[in-house]
Amino acid sequence: MSEMNQRYDTVVIGGGAAGLSGALALSRARRSVLVIDGGRPRNAPASHVHNYLGREGTPPSELLSVGRAEAEAYGAEIVQGKVVEAEKLADGFRVVREDGSVVEARRLLVTTGLVDELPAVEGLAERWGREVLHCPYCHGWEVRDQAVGILAVSPMAVHQALLWRQWTDDVVLFRHEQADFGDEDYERLAARGIGVVDGEVAGLEIADDRFTGVRLAGGRVIPREALVVQPRFTARSSVLEGLGLRPTELEVGGHVVGTYIAADPAGATDVPGVWVAGNVANLMEQVVGAAAAGLKSASMINMDLVDEDTRREVEARRAPFSAEAERQVTERVLGDRRHGLQEAR
Repeated sequence: MSEMNQRYDTVVIGGGAAGLSGALALSRARRSVLVIDGGRPRNAPASHVHNYLGREGTPPSELLSVGRAEAEAYGAEIVQGKVVEAEKLADGFRVVREDGSVVEARRLLVTTGLVDELPAVEGLAERWGREVLHCPYCHGWEVRDQAVGILAVSPMAVHQALLWRQWTDDVVLFRHEQADFGDEDYERLAARGIGVVDGEVAGLEIADDRFTGVRLAGGRVIPREALVVQPRFTARSSVLEGLGLRPTELEVGGHVVGTYIAADPAGATDVPGVWVAGNVANLMEQVVGAAAAGLKSASMINMDLVDEDTRREVEARRAPFSAEAERQVTERVLGDRRHGLQEAR
């Protein structure tokens, strides 16, 4: 089926773990599916996927390649491109790509993910996903027993330091621009052997393409092998905003850590016919969770389509036997002998 000016049961916007998982399930349900992938996976800088049972240690690009092949084997179509607009129609949606191509969909599954917005510290972005890390469950094992630094950018910094202490006993917390911690926080940090360095962080020291330390504004360098930073998680929500869905701020400890699109547990949004799955709806979701969310949303989308298909077929079945249709048939077939009665003569 050619995608140009075509109508699909579901268009999936975003070809990561959530989107491909949803496309696989819908294709196996014998639905026509088009996946439009912008080609900007969030975990592209990472070398491996972790905590994905059966896929532990798989490179992200390999996981996506396998996922695309599996979905295509059941009939899903996958194309590269950026969706610039999605418009609600009377009976579905109109989806426009950057190249001007247009398709229609009965349902939308949006799995566009999020953007990690890093603090403005020299060198952070270049080492992101390598030695600059965020999630201990994703990368803690790989830097176990190494010298780890925590860059404080929110009130959650002490919690981060205590958490990463599980993987190494060499943890230093850089207070950076955060307000001073309370006495209880210092006591907790001291109890776990976590040092605190005052002063603004100016940048990262790099030698032979390897992160070697944290440079303070005064010039002092603290040797480290990995640096933990909490990004701001911003949902890629422009397409959804065009449909009337506004991002919701997520607060942790009174601090806004990012934005997401609110949905019910199965991913249904406030716009009928639009589902979301993965990081666009859950900022803390890991790859395996995103895949599971895509599957859950897909099953609900299929059920919604089944209900619609059934409703239409019931209406079609009833249509020939409506009162008006029956009157017309009777007139044609029986004439004056309605209801089998003839005029007595």
